[in-house]
Amino acid sequence: MNRKIFIKHWVVLSGLFFIFLPAAYTQGLFESDSVLAITLSGNIRDLLKDRSENPQLQPLSVSYVKNDGQLFTIAASAKTRGHFRKLKENCAYPPLLLQFHASDTLQASIFKEQKKLKLVMPCKEDKYIIYEWLVYKLYNLVTPKSFKARLVQLSLDDTRSQKKMETFYGILLEDENQMAKRNNTMPIDIRVKPEAVDQHDYLIMSVFQYMIGNTDWGVQYRQNIKLIAVDSTQPLTPVPYDFDQSGIVNTPYAAPAEELKMSSVRERRYRGYCIEDMKKFNTAILKFNQLKPAIYKLYGNCTLLDARYRKSTLQFLDDFYTTLNNPVALQKEFGYPCRKNSTGNVIIKGYKED
Repeated sequence: MNRKIFIKHWVVLSGLFFIFLPAAYTQGLFESDSVLAITLSGNIRDLLKDRSENPQLQPLSVSYVKNDGQLFTIAASAKTRGHFRKLKENCAYPPLLLQFHASDTLQASIFKEQKKLKLVMPCKEDKYIIYEWLVYKLYNLVTPKSFKARLVQLSLDDTRSQKKMETFYGILLEDENQMAKRNNTMPIDIRVKPEAVDQHDYLIMSVFQYMIGNTDWGVQYRQNIKLIAVDSTQPLTPVPYDFDQSGIVNTPYAAPAEELKMSSVRERRYRGYCIEDMKKFNTAILKFNQLKPAIYKLYGNCTLLDARYRKSTLQFLDDFYTTLNNPVALQKEFGYPCRKNSTGNVIIKGYKED
């Protein structure tokens, strides 16, 4: 991506800020919605090539420009991670895990509270990174029990190559332990049936997944779901992540699992467990209706979206709200798991780690 072209697209809006600015090093990483420009320098070629089952950490440096215009560089390490997106036949760039080394330099940086961070890389075109980032922002509107995400303008500087630096969008994701701590909880690593988690939090999450057209999740095998709780004796809250297979993002490679017998990720399917009493959805329905203006504003105000995607996404959300506020349609959609021979309760075994 040409940097001059990149910069001139940013404007300041009320609410969210979609603007290219040097990062304020005194501000927390996830306390701003400005796009953070960072450069990863090192043996990038070997780092990205290592898509093995047990990838090795590679030393590198992370650089960004502070408010005073000075370049700030931090020592770190990185390795590839993930499953589908790590495979070369699926994605051009594998997702990365960044690990920071404790130092005075780190403590003086925007990464001062970070030990490790997931970095989501573009699989096909980096516009889908923006679309997925907005889904994280969308769930932040719904509940604080969600992962914070920071959109970055990422440059890869392979110090062993004469090639020009590659530049594209990426997403830095809040660490699971920090997300849990922020919510006065802790990560819980157990296998449970969905009926065993807090029903209120579960219904909020599962209605959200329906809204964005995502079927690539499951509680039982923690498929793109983390569990948090005050302690192991308290009710569990499911926290979703990885939304690239959702209909609202609509990546070129997104496809429903064969077991679901769906034709497209743009076709919604409620994947919660069977609840026959629709009144139990009332709290979730009220929440999403109250959030409707903020949800539409998120997409309407984002200057990073082209007009075509914005229009199709708002129409996609219109369809959701039409269903949400039509008792007959609501019963048909949310009652789907209760039907005989439905695929609503099909358990798709996901991965414990990503």
